[in-house]
Amino acid sequence: MTCDEIRLLLHAYLDDELDAAQSAAVLAHLAGCAACTARYEDHARLREALAQPDLYRPAPDALRERWLASQPTAPVTARPRRGPIALALAAGFAGALLLTSPAWIDSLRAPGTADGALVAQAISGHLRSLQPQHLMDVVSSDRHTVKPWFEGRLDFSPQVKDLASQGFPLAGGRLDVVGGRSVAALVYRRHLHVINLFQWPDEVSEPRPRMIRQHGYAAIEWSADGMRYVAVSDLGEGELQEFVRDFREGAALR
Repeated sequence: MTCDEIRLLLHAYLDDELDAAQSAAVLAHLAGCAACTARYEDHARLREALAQPDLYRPAPDALRERWLASQPTAPVTARPRRGPIALALAAGFAGALLLTSPAWIDSLRAPGTADGALVAQAISGHLRSLQPQHLMDVVSSDRHTVKPWFEGRLDFSPQVKDLASQGFPLAGGRLDVVGGRSVAALVYRRHLHVINLFQWPDEVSEPRPRMIRQHGYAAIEWSADGMRYVAVSDLGEGELQEFVRDFREGAALR
């Protein structure tokens, strides 16, 4: 796909409206095009910022009463409903105005809210890993093998936990990139399903895990002890939440 074609599909990709073939084509293009990736991240940040519940306020009762009192008693002809094309054009125009001013995005984002673009990149990393020969750099169910493999390859020591007894056996790990930096990606399994657990140092404090769904995949993000974690899988939300709980409560390898 060309960059022009990707620009036309980015909103549909973010809204999970593309079929599997189109999603894979967009993902493949983003993996090799920095300009389109930056544009995608801008759209993702704007989308998250506009979805914050803090932006919406109910009208005060006094204002509602004044408005109702000012309405004419005679029946008013209903305005024709806008068609989907008109609504799409209006939304696109508003989005374009906001995207031209990054300061708007920062002001709309609720304080303490993590950057959804990082989670989107983690989900993209999960999808890339499912391609042949991309899942693992080190293949082992032994955490004493996986954890030392990262030494010298990262500027931090990832948390590696054995969750086989809880039904989430470790399968290996690899290096990945999220937010422009190298991160550790641990690979766990649940029956035939793959769980990618991304982690990297981050001072953002978000101890309560939050669930995000995108492109048919579930992601749970949280922070603990100066580390950011994002777990991604096609598992049901309940099983992924179980994995996160077991990982958070499990003993780390020292």
